[in-house]
Amino acid sequence: MARAVVVGAGIGGLTAAVALQQRGWDVTVFERASSLEPVGSGLAVAANALKALDTIGVGDEIRELSAIQGEAGVRRADGRWLMKTTEESTSARHGDSVVLLRRADLVDALSARLAPGTIRLNTTVTGVDPESGRVTVEAGRPRTQRADGPASGTETGAADGMAAGAEGVETGPADGAEGVEADLVVAADGIHSPIRAALFPGHPGPRYSGVTSWRVLIPGGGVPGQTFESWGDGKVFGVMPLAGGLAYCYATDTVPAGGGGGDQRAELLRLFGKWHTPIPALLAAASSENVLRNDVHHLATPLPAMHRGKVALLGDAAHAMTPNMGQGACQAIEDAVVLAHLAGEGAGLAGYTAARLERTAKIVTRSATICRTSQFRNPLAVRLRDMMMALTWRLAPGRMTGAMDEVLGWTPPTS
Repeated sequence: MARAVVVGAGIGGLTAAVALQQRGWDVTVFERASSLEPVGSGLAVAANALKALDTIGVGDEIRELSAIQGEAGVRRADGRWLMKTTEESTSARHGDSVVLLRRADLVDALSARLAPGTIRLNTTVTGVDPESGRVTVEAGRPRTQRADGPASGTETGAADGMAAGAEGVETGPADGAEGVEADLVVAADGIHSPIRAALFPGHPGPRYSGVTSWRVLIPGGGVPGQTFESWGDGKVFGVMPLAGGLAYCYATDTVPAGGGGGDQRAELLRLFGKWHTPIPALLAAASSENVLRNDVHHLATPLPAMHRGKVALLGDAAHAMTPNMGQGACQAIEDAVVLAHLAGEGAGLAGYTAARLERTAKIVTRSATICRTSQFRNPLAVRLRDMMMALTWRLAPGRMTGAMDEVLGWTPPTS
């Protein structure tokens, strides 16, 4: 039986583990954190990622756990709609809707499909040989979970994550290093991937996008069936109603990297407390300890390849992007099912790079362009941007949905 090692138990790594196990691989997932507890974050799973999840039997469960996006669009800070679409039009055009759920729910659904003992927590990969596939790990040392930005990696926090004793999960063994031989190593170790840095030492690595983000889950908030982003002068505030009466709120501001500290709920109220309803009420209902703040980085320069030797890079480790298109986790899911389909076949990992590199690079670039547009602060530039968005919607309403055809119209490979 072929053996695969997955480094990182985020959404991309878990999807890859499930897909590989279903194809007969012996899979081990190494996760440096002591528990799998994605906290404070929601997730939009678009049509392309739902199709990928369908190939591993998870799609329908995610649809049942989720809220439907419903009416969605972009608004001004005063609440006026600039662009708007509906779940019906999106579904009719792309064969599926966008569903909204807690990131923890997707992690739970994926990990539950893994064989017992597949995930080894509290275990840090300290070295990978791409030629032999040998992985060196140190286990039994507690690790702090780090939030690598929206839709990337394992997040920190408390209260709404998966229990460490869930199916497919075990705590790492006693302290000490060990070596594991693998036919395939999947580097799903996040935006600051040590494996990527070792494989491609000449690559410049992540670049600050110019914005800092906040994320928070709020009970009993939002407008059911209405998902929106509101744009102001260099700032964005988004609201996604989730199942069970939760609202996922996220925000960005154009500020220098390295800020933070203090009461971040108070900072959000300072920045957005006078924006349109229901934003002030949502922030008033938020708990300060549940607000996550992260500088947003992305891989502005594409990698020369998404593999080297027996190592395949996946998700943020391969193509970290700004959150503006909602495709970070979706592209990691695509990566995972394509990799499982091609690994061990004729073209192998070279086929994986050929299938994924150009597509993901385009989405990274496009998302970064939208991010830069959201950073306009000059009042004239902001007015012109908003006017162009509103005119585009009134004169050619199909363009908002149609612009995503290439992304959402993707279909997974079939045997």
